[in-house]
Parts: sequence; C-alpha cells; structure tokens
Amino acid sequence: MDAIKEQRIQNKQILHTERACSLCKKSDDCPDIYGEMVTLEEHNLTAHYFCLLMASGMSQRGKENEGIHGFLVGDIKKEIQRSLRLRCSFCKDKGASVGCFIKRCAKKFHMPCGLGHEVIFQFKDSFPSFCKKHSPSQSCIFKPSLPLCCSICLDQIEPVLSYCVLKCPACHGSWFHRHCVQKYAHSAAKFFFKCTLCNNKEMFQKEMVRMGIYIPERDASWELEENAYEELLQVYEHCDATRCLSLQGRGKSSQSGYFEILRCTICGSKGTHRKCSRVNLNENDWVCTDCKAVTEETTSVQLPDRVESPLVVKQERKRMLKTISDINSTLVPKRLCMLASSSEVLMDLASQISQQQSTEVLLGQNDGVMEAALRVLRQSNFNPSSTLSVKFSRDKINNNTKNQRCFLRQLVLKLQMSDIFEGPDGAKNLALNSKALRDDLYFEVGSLLALSLVHGGPPLGFFSPALYHGLFNYPTDYKPTLQDLEETAFGQKLKRIAESKTLKGLQHAMQSVSQYLEAAGCWRTVSELSEKDLLVEDVLNFYLILRLQLPLQRFREGLRTLGLFEKVQTCAESFFSVFCGPMERLTAKSVSELFSVQLSEKSEQRAQEKTATNFWKRYLEECDEGLCAASLEDLLTFTIGTDLVPAIGFKPTPSISFFSPPDPFCAFPQSHWDTNHVLLPLLPSYELFKKHLDYVVCQFAMIQEF
Repeated sequence: MDAIKEQRIQNKQILHTERACSLCKKSDDCPDIYGEMVTLEEHNLTAHYFCLLMASGMSQRGKENEGIHGFLVGDIKKEIQRSLRLRCSFCKDKGASVGCFIKRCAKKFHMPCGLGHEVIFQFKDSFPSFCKKHSPSQSCIFKPSLPLCCSICLDQIEPVLSYCVLKCPACHGSWFHRHCVQKYAHSAAKFFFKCTLCNNKEMFQKEMVRMGIYIPERDASWELEENAYEELLQVYEHCDATRCLSLQGRGKSSQSGYFEILRCTICGSKGTHRKCSRVNLNENDWVCTDCKAVTEETTSVQLPDRVESPLVVKQERKRMLKTISDINSTLVPKRLCMLASSSEVLMDLASQISQQQSTEVLLGQNDGVMEAALRVLRQSNFNPSSTLSVKFSRDKINNNTKNQRCFLRQLVLKLQMSDIFEGPDGAKNLALNSKALRDDLYFEVGSLLALSLVHGGPPLGFFSPALYHGLFNYPTDYKPTLQDLEETAFGQKLKRIAESKTLKGLQHAMQSVSQYLEAAGCWRTVSELSEKDLLVEDVLNFYLILRLQLPLQRFREGLRTLGLFEKVQTCAESFFSVFCGPMERLTAKSVSELFSVQLSEKSEQRAQEKTATNFWKRYLEECDEGLCAASLEDLLTFTIGTDLVPAIGFKPTPSISFFSPPDPFCAFPQSHWDTNHVLLPLLPSYELFKKHLDYVVCQFAMIQEF
C-alpha cells in the first residue's frame, strides 16, 4: 500500500511539472520572462500571467482574488477557443492569442514566440504588443565615443540601437543589453530601477517601459530577503579601549554610569566604557583614535545634522512603496482597445484644455498672425492648456470657433515659411539660422505647431521625411537622399558630385565646394569614381542631421508642449501623414462622408428630407467638377468655418438637418459653427436649391476676403 501511495504522489508531481500554459503551450516557469505561472486545479487551467496580459481578446473584469489575478475563468476559456482559430506567424502552430497593436498588421503570435522574434510588449495602459516592423525605436542624437561597454554587465557593446541594444534617454551615455536591463529591472523593481550612470529614474523608467522592459511594482529583491538588514538594526556595544576596566567584560554596557558604552560620534563603529577612556558623566561625545587622527590632520570635520537609523530608512521606503502601490497597482486592469489613430491621440491630449480659462489672441489691422501668436506665447503667464479666444478687428462675424480655426490655419501657413525651414513646399527641412538659435525661434515654432495640432489646427503636411526621421526616428531605415535638398543652392552643387561621370569631373565638382567639404569633415582625396556615393552619403548626413543637432533639440522641446512629442514618438507611423502629407484634396465623396444626416421620424417629412439629401450630394459632385459658382473649399468654410479638416477631427461630428421654409424663394441654408451643424431648406427643385446655396456660400466668401 505504501508503494502504491508513493507512486500516486510521484505521478501527481510529474503531472504538475508537465503542466503547460493553456495559451502558449509552454511549461517554462520563468516569472521574469513569462510572468507568474498560475494553476487552477479545480478548473484544470494553467496560464502565464504575461500571456493573459498580452492576449488581444482578454479583459481583466474580476477582482484580484478572482480567477487568475482578476482574469475570470470563463474569459480565459473563451480566449483559448478564440486563439485556436489563429495560427502563429512565427511557429505556424495554432493558438496565437496576441496580435500586433497596429490595426492593419495581420501578424498573430504566441507571447513566447514574440519574444524570440523581437516583438515589443509594453506593460502599461492596455498592454499593447508591436511586431518587429511596427515596434517603437530609440534615436541617438550624439555619436558615442568608442569603445563602449554595457553599463550593467560591463561587456563590450556595439553602439548601434536595435532590439537587443538600448540606451538611457536622459544622459545618452549609458548603453545596455536588453537582457541585462531586464534582469536589472526584475531585481531592482520600481523603487530602485534607475540609470546606472546618471541615476535618472523617471525618464529612464518611462523609456524602458516604452521599449518593452517589465518593471515589477514591488520592493527590490534584496529588500524582500528575510532579516536581510537585521544586523544594521543592532546597536554597536563593545569596548575597544586598549585596557578594559569592566569586570563583566568588554561587551557589557550599563544603562548609565562609568560602565555605559559610548559610541564614536563620527564613525559609530567603535565604542568604549566611560571609565576606560576617562569620559566624565556629563560628557556624551567621544571620538575613537582612528577618527581623532583624521580630524587632527584636517581643519574641520562637519558631522551630518541628522543621521537616520537603518530602521527609519526602511520604514520610509515601505511608506513610499505603499504610495506607489496605491497609485499604480501591480494588477492594472487590462481593457480591450483598438489602435489609436492620430486624431484619437490628439483628442485625448485636447482633454487637458480648460474651458474655464482662456487666452486672448487679438489681431489688429496691421498684425501678422505669426507675430500675434509669438506675442501670446512669450507672455509670462501664458498657459498652453487654456482655450484660445481669437478676435479679428476686421471681422464682422465674431465667432470664436470659426476665428480659432481660421487663425490656426493661417498660423501653420506662416510657420512653414519662417526662417527656420528651407526646401520645397511640402518637403521642408530645418535650416541652420544663427539668429533663430539666438532668439530660440526653433523652440517657439515647435511649441506653436504643437499648440495648433492639439487646439484643432489643420494637419501640418510640410515636413520632409528626412526631418520627420530626425525628430522621431521614423522610418527607422530611412537614409537621406538628394531629393531632401531640392531647391537649395548646396543641393545643386552636391548633385553635380553625384552625377559626375568621370574621376576628373568628380574632382572638379568637389573642388567647387571644397571649403564646405572641409568644414563638414568630408574633404578627402578620391582615387576612384565609385567613392562618390559614400562621399554624398556622408555630406547628406552632416547637412541634414549632424549640423542640426542643437536646432533639432530645441525644436523637439517645443513639440513637447501639451505632451505632443511623447505621443507622436510612441506611434510615429500614425502621425507620419499629419506631419509629412501630402495634403489630401477635397472631393465630393470626402466632404459627404464628413456630415451625418439627421432625418425626422415622420414618413412624409422623411421623404422630402431624402430628396434634399440627394440635392446636397449632387451639389457636392458639381462643385468637385467645377460646375458651381462655389468651390468645395468655399462650401466647407461656410458650413464649418475652415477649408481643411483639422488633424484632431471634428467634435461634435458635422451634421445636417432640414427645415420647411414658409417661402421657398427666400429660404437660404444656415450654418452653426459652434456645433458643426448645417440647416438645409426643403425646396421643390434642385435648381432652386443650388441657386440659394451658391448665393450664401459666395456671399460669405466675399465677406471673408473683404
């Protein structure tokens, strides 16, 4: 019987050790890689905690003590069934429960397979996952000096940013292996995890989480060891005098009197009985011989005002940890979500704008839009989170929504023509301008562009891919080309070098710009025509990136206004069209899709409204074909106060409703810019509808020009 019982125990142990995660099918129990492996015996269910967090179809709907850390058993089983229909893009097996966060990306994978194929898992917000193609990346502003070593393991490291090599965002001097920084994070945890070189904690932790490093929200592993600091809490009680006069021994200390042990007031690591060192009863300060030798050789030794005991330090650490735990629980609820588009991100940033506070922007007869914006920005009490209250002195129709959209539209047009940009329209690069640097115009223009986007301005659409790459390191594999220097004098000279057909022609082209090549550190003696490609690449890198480091840095700081830069950096692909364009032309279809039509419930009225809707769509098509007196841009300006769709979109959504006029011949459309609403009259014919709409739109356009 004992043998049978022992065999059953062994079988049970074998069964337990062979349990595999129901999602990824792996039995590896590695908390620092896959999270805690939890088994619910009564439900015959095992899962890695990280597999549950990253599963695209999972939500954390229970309390912490329900299911597996808040993931309910029923939800887990549904997710298992869902994932069985999906095949992993890497191992080709079924059960791929994780999908790339980019909506249009079709990659699906198991969580462990993703780790092996450079997928980045972000342990924040909705726990998004990014495949290698769409993963966030880091940018390197300053070229590091060689040789370089990992700041954790101290092994040599190649300073090329990649999935396996990360760097500190604060000091740019600390570089790490990914596996090293992950082990460090798992050990140091939230309280002690910081850059090993500059000790920055806030920026460092935020960047590491963005790059897929998991930081446990607990005390450091060395703090959790039982009685780890017990010896530090013990008071030193030993007489170190040359001759101890105590009959009870050197370790005996009285509460008071001549045989009370005093500790050195400087180091605290040496002691003596009062009698052994001839210290009077009314004296409490005693210095050991080692510290006395030091103090006698120096003029003075300043003692700390207050020395906290290890117990006090540990209690304070626990108090701070409790605060961290209250703010960010380890079991952050995971919610289902879809990829946030650029308009959704901007709408989220706009939620910080206060409707109770406003900043007045006054534009007189002779005021330029850019000058007025800079004047407001430079006010000492300027608050970017306040609502913009724009007033034009020449405007007869004073509507703040329309004025703000018009102001931001004109501001973006003026900013792209400022002195800090150069290059063709629609593909601008930063220009190196010493006066702009001295006046800090790069920062101010960046700040105004951020303000415009968050406050409802139009898409920018004029950045070149080279400028966008220099700011946000996207696309990650982008290399500057001669097209980035079109319409610049130096670009034409560099083009002569690139198009040289003979070695002599190459040398002659180089000689014409020899002074610039020397200043760029690119002057060299060429002996073969094939060397021109590398020369052109070096010059482009210098012209578009290296020489612009300070302007780029100040421009980035400006774009951080209202938190825009950080958001764009995390989803650079979504914002590429907002910054780089090209601007989409308005079409009848795009304008029609902007508006939602509100029909009444009465069938007779509803039939008339459908007819008027068809009139509206026909009018849009004729505008698009140039058959109307007004253009689509004029029509959009009349209806919603702008000729471009804002990057943030419209809130509320533009809508159309209808009214029955008492006299059809005096019934004109009406627009309400504050609510993005248009009222269209119910008219008997399309000709009359078109005539009235042409009239009000053209009249409005004439008033605007006037």
